[in-house]
Amino acid sequence: MNMATNEEEPQIDSGAGLSPFSPPEAYNPPKIDEQIPYEQMHPLLQMFIDEHKVYSEKLTAFEETLQMMESGRVDKEVDKRLRDFYSHFDNEIREHNIKEEKTIFPVISKKMNEAGDHSNGREQFNAIDVLEDEHTRALQLTAVTFNLFALFSRIPDEKSRIIILDVALNKAKELVELLKVHIFREDTIIFNYAQKNLSESEMTEMLNKVMEETDGN
Repeated sequence: MNMATNEEEPQIDSGAGLSPFSPPEAYNPPKIDEQIPYEQMHPLLQMFIDEHKVYSEKLTAFEETLQMMESGRVDKEVDKRLRDFYSHFDNEIREHNIKEEKTIFPVISKKMNEAGDHSNGREQFNAIDVLEDEHTRALQLTAVTFNLFALFSRIPDEKSRIIILDVALNKAKELVELLKVHIFREDTIIFNYAQKNLSESEMTEMLNKVMEETDGN
C-alpha cells in the first residue's frame, strides 16, 4: 500500500459506530459492578488489561491518522502510520482476541449461562456472544478499510479517489468506535466478572496454557 501523495482531499463527515450499543449508552450500561482494582486482579486478567493499554495507544494513533487524512493530509507519514496500525492489528490484536476466545471466554460464557445471565429470547445469548461478534466485526472492518485505503492510493481518477476515501474513512471510524467500546466492556464488565466468579486455579490454568503456547511459538 502506497498512500504517498500531496493532493488535497476533502473533509469527511463522521461515521456512526456499529457496536451493538451506540455511545454514549455503551459507556453507561444499566449496571456496572464495583470495580476491582488492577492490583487485585489475577495475573491472567492483568495480562489482558496490559495488552489493552497498548491496543488503546495504537487505536488513538490510528484515530489521529484518520483526522490527518480528513484535513487533506495524505503523505508518507500518513502511509507509515496506517501501516503501523494494520501491522499491529494483524500481529498483536488478532492474537490477543484468539487468546481470549481460547481461554477465558468459554469459561465465562458457561458461568453466565448456568447463572441465567443471558437473553430471554428463543436464541439465548450472553455478553461473551456479543464480544465474540465484535471480534468478527473488527476483523471484517479491518480488512475492508485496509483494502479501501490501498485502492485509494492506486486510483488515478480524482472523483473515484474522493468516493473511495470517503467510504474508507467512515468505515475506519466505525472500526475505531467498535474497538473503543469493546475494550471498555472487557475492562469494566467482563474482567470484573471473571475476577469475582472464576476460581484462582481456573485462571492460573488458563494463564499457564497461554504461556505454554507463547513459548512454543
